[in-house]
Amino acid sequence: MDTELPLFPEQASTFAPGVDALFLFIAGVTVIFTALVFALVLVFAIRYRRRPGRATGTPVRPNPWLEVAWIAVPLALCLVMFFWGARLYFSQIRPPSDALEVTVVGRQWMWKLQHAEGPSEINELHVPVGRPVRLTMTSQDVIHSFFVPAFRIKMDVLPGRTVTAWFQATRTGQYHLFCAEYCGTKHSAMVGRVVVMEMADYERWLAGGTGGATLAGSGERLFLALGCATCHTAGAQARGPSLENLFGKTVTLKDGTTAVADEAYVRESILDPAVRVVAGFEPLMPSYRAQLNEEDLIKLVAYLRTLTSGPEAREIK
Repeated sequence: MDTELPLFPEQASTFAPGVDALFLFIAGVTVIFTALVFALVLVFAIRYRRRPGRATGTPVRPNPWLEVAWIAVPLALCLVMFFWGARLYFSQIRPPSDALEVTVVGRQWMWKLQHAEGPSEINELHVPVGRPVRLTMTSQDVIHSFFVPAFRIKMDVLPGRTVTAWFQATRTGQYHLFCAEYCGTKHSAMVGRVVVMEMADYERWLAGGTGGATLAGSGERLFLALGCATCHTAGAQARGPSLENLFGKTVTLKDGTTAVADEAYVRESILDPAVRVVAGFEPLMPSYRAQLNEEDLIKLVAYLRTLTSGPEAREIK
């Protein structure tokens, strides 16, 4: 495909062949039907043109099978496109459980990326070949769009929300990273690269990083510095609900409703704690909207994910 259609980006992820095949199928159907319509228009314009002695046409008797055919065929083609596209879509929004974790913060005009193991990068992302990578993304200011053409992934990154995408690279090399949503005067300069490495090379790169704290470790230090542990304890005198085993848990709220403790719930509880108060507690927690940026929120969420008393507890450094 790279040599036959040079306008196509290189295929460098598990998604690329499926996305390209669907695109070519849709393009082929479009070209065929466009050519058919234009050919029929030309034929009918010549054959049934007005001529002396034929001012009016012959009445056309409807053919039920012809009616069924030109309804059934386009419907079948549309259903093929729909289910094919839906299958690709659902595969792209469901990252594997063993995927490497990378957080992405878009801001005017740069991408800031941090690996769960600790190293952070600006406008660069180092990943191993053949290993799924999960991206948890948000924006510090305006809407951006994380776009890697060779991987066939593009996801809008929104302020105040987290979105998720994933990919699995199939070739080593360096690939373009763009912002595909106009985000200001230097939008065209918001570019970077994804460096795909062999696993051994990636592990050496990871070991030779800055040696800083992991994402969850940074979140723990932030959690303690903000004094969150003074209220969110497991004791009977706690002024806030316990945060152990929080993620995925159904929380009963003061108004009698329930909510699932996911990333959106945690973010809202930090920024607007009075909106959904847990049953049995008073709205005493202040808002941290003015004190925390998107990177801080990502660190806190990463730390809270580790607060499990079960066998899946993670090591924090």
